Amino acid sequence: MSELRFGTAGVGEDFKALGYKNSFGVPEYLSGYGLDAFEYQCGRGVRLSEENGKKLGLLGAEKGIRFSLHAPYYISMSSMEENKRLGSVRYLLESAAAVRSLGGRRVIFHSGSCGKQSREAALEKALDTMRRAVEAMDENGFSDILLCPETMGKINQLGTLDEVLALCGVDKRILPCIDFGHLNARTLGGLAKKEDFAAVLDRMEEVLGDERARSFHVHFSKIEYTQGGEKCHLTFADTVYGPDFEPFLELCYQRGLSPTVICESAGTQAADAQTMMRYYRGLAEEK
Repeated sequence: MSELRFGTAGVGEDFKALGYKNSFGVPEYLSGYGLDAFEYQCGRGVRLSEENGKKLGLLGAEKGIRFSLHAPYYISMSSMEENKRLGSVRYLLESAAAVRSLGGRRVIFHSGSCGKQSREAALEKALDTMRRAVEAMDENGFSDILLCPETMGKINQLGTLDEVLALCGVDKRILPCIDFGHLNARTLGGLAKKEDFAAVLDRMEEVLGDERARSFHVHFSKIEYTQGGEKCHLTFADTVYGPDFEPFLELCYQRGLSPTVICESAGTQAADAQTMMRYYRGLAEEK
């Protein structure tokens, strides 16, 4: 069985109820669910000191937790204002330093929106910013850090599957973050069948053709959507909106894929990540 890791983005609503007071309790919290991955959230800015990052990283290593980090939400690789695009490079460097302190390598980020320009123009600007970011990472000693552009849920955002794969084409160290909830939302329910998930995986293999198509980063949650795409994150208890995780995990098992799967359910992410983990392990037990 290929190695999948399962974990959460941030902590669930039960974190404080279980008696944990700060982020240093995260490794023990995750371990209680049998999880082994954590995506540290810096959406509102990178405020993790190197000292605290190293302390948390050591605690996580003791529990077998692999860290990644979500960069600030205000990154805009596609902005029409050059100073904002250059600022985005700086935020990625700050995120790289933070994830390294945790002992992790993956920095997940949102590429931005199209704004008042065409999708083609927005992608061209994002590609230019991506190249600058890779150069800056090398110049600042972060050549080992993997930048992970994320597929996005709102239709006007830059972040279709092909747009993310285009950004990955800038350098071999750029790893796709496939948010299946986002893809389902922006296609208004387009991930309904196993074949739909297979098409995403096939497209990654076709475009990337290397290990990145097998050990990519994943966000998974059910998401409510409108005609504009993503509205809000839900829990696995929802029966109206998708996507369902079972087809994806079955394909991972059948194809020997080994992504890191981060659950982004609204408040129940640890329990829902555990549900995915148990389902995946059950696939092997059936054989």
